[in-house]
Amino acid sequence: MPALMAETAPKPDSSVLVARARAGDRAAFGALIEANYALIFRTAWKWSGDRADAEDIAQEVCVKLATAIDGFDGRSAFSSWVYRITLNAVRDLQRSRARQARRGAEFAQVSADSSPASQEETVAENQIWAAVRGLPAKQRDAVLLVYAEELSHAAAADVMGVRESTVSWYVHEARKRLKDLL
Repeated sequence: MPALMAETAPKPDSSVLVARARAGDRAAFGALIEANYALIFRTAWKWSGDRADAEDIAQEVCVKLATAIDGFDGRSAFSSWVYRITLNAVRDLQRSRARQARRGAEFAQVSADSSPASQEETVAENQIWAAVRGLPAKQRDAVLLVYAEELSHAAAADVMGVRESTVSWYVHEARKRLKDLL
């Protein structure tokens, strides 16, 4: 019976892991990365639109977290802080690409054996997300947090460091702009 209890012992929450990681506990830092890696990668992929870029961004974010963990003050949720670091890494990559005059996100390749209807859906979805990535930064961030990440306006506001009404306004303005673009 005691062995069964040991197997079901709860994992420490992120605040405990953060405190231990800040004190130099590598296992705690590893647990934080493991717990948040899917969030980091998914966010990077949705923002960049490219799997290879998302992998590079996720790796960069993990390295940044190792050096920046001491700066986490606990005023927001750890996941919100990770979102912000990930968004900054995406923006850094995008600025770098713009300086190099490279194209932004590309359409996903559609396999030849998929139906014409699914090909059209894929192309339309890629066009929408490409248009979203072309919005002004704050509108883009609000739309991606609310629609791609499925966060509430309040949670998106926490990530962006603004009021909930501001997120609603950014989403509203983005919708108007996208309607004109598409």
